[in-house]
Amino acid sequence: MLPLVLEEVSFTAGGRTIIDRITCEIAGGARTVILGPNGAGKSVLMRLCHGLLAPTSGRVLWQGNGKRSARQAMVFQRPVMLRRSALANVEYALAVAGVSRKERALRARDVIEAVGLEARSHQPARLLSGGEQQKLALARAWALGPEILFLDEPTANLDPAATREIETIIGQIRASGTKIVMTTHNLGQARRLGDEILFLSDGRLVERTAVERFFSGPSSAEAAAFIRGELP
Repeated sequence: MLPLVLEEVSFTAGGRTIIDRITCEIAGGARTVILGPNGAGKSVLMRLCHGLLAPTSGRVLWQGNGKRSARQAMVFQRPVMLRRSALANVEYALAVAGVSRKERALRARDVIEAVGLEARSHQPARLLSGGEQQKLALARAWALGPEILFLDEPTANLDPAATREIETIIGQIRASGTKIVMTTHNLGQARRLGDEILFLSDGRLVERTAVERFFSGPSSAEAAAFIRGELP
């Protein structure tokens, strides 16, 4: 299903251009981190890629066509938990995807164990801590076997210990063969988890480069100011 190609993609809402004529290709392999100041359009760009939003103009193409691919998933900053157990949350996602009852029971148990929630598997998902809910959201997405996983600020509201655990799980998902595309405000996390940076400012793709080059010598004034902490 990859590469994912964006051709002159724009998105306008309320008379404001949020994404401004972005053209880029997202291929497999490298971990892609989207950075930028508040209001740059990072989350909207991810939703356009995922298919939750349709571009006002331009095209989003999966492997050369405009059809939204089913082999993808997205985890939000504040994931929605269903009114059922942690394990049943994963099983429900698999059921919706058409996985057989026997297979979804096996897959759900495997990913619940992989993210360290086996002891919480039968507890109501909405009573889990914030970090545990994010683990569950990752497990729910991972169980689907996505080729690409979009992560929107997956550790924004977590303490350092929970953040480390989530980063470990993201590493496991990537090691299983899933392409990772994520947004973050944490520059240290971007360096740890990213291979390439897409830097947005005012809805424009200002810079795209390898992570070490971005932090050691950004080519744009906007990126340099962002790294120095001079952009909000």
